[in-house]
Amino acid sequence: MAVEQNPIAPHVLPWFITAPGDTDILFVFTTFVVTFNLLVLGVLFFRLHSLPERMGHKKLQFEIVAVLGLLSLFTHVHAFWVAALLLALVDLPDFTGPLKRIAASLEKQAGIEPPPEEGPEPSSKPSAAQPPMPMPPQPKPGV
Repeated sequence: MAVEQNPIAPHVLPWFITAPGDTDILFVFTTFVVTFNLLVLGVLFFRLHSLPERMGHKKLQFEIVAVLGLLSLFTHVHAFWVAALLLALVDLPDFTGPLKRIAASLEKQAGIEPPPEEGPEPSSKPSAAQPPMPMPPQPKPGV
């Protein structure tokens, strides 16, 4: 028995309406497009989210920037991400280098042997301890 079309329906149907049992081409195409867009947007989101960490990679405050980035990722608090971005943009000065040099020169002036530095193992030769350098005599005023 042949199925008759409703007389009110148009005689030419659009291309995306399929017959019963056929593959819905529009649905398949839309599924691929949505999946592709979801993957692309996910990659773009994570690249944008890791922007502060990539900007502050070689800086002193990298650990703080990384922690703020993770906090913003897991808590969805955008203020953490903004703070990480601002911290990655700012170059903090290196205070430890000059302070270590000041401490070493003061130890040298006071005749205190500096603590052993961390790093490669010292050589197997025992070195004789250097006596502290005597201070130069100070001229007396009025003489």
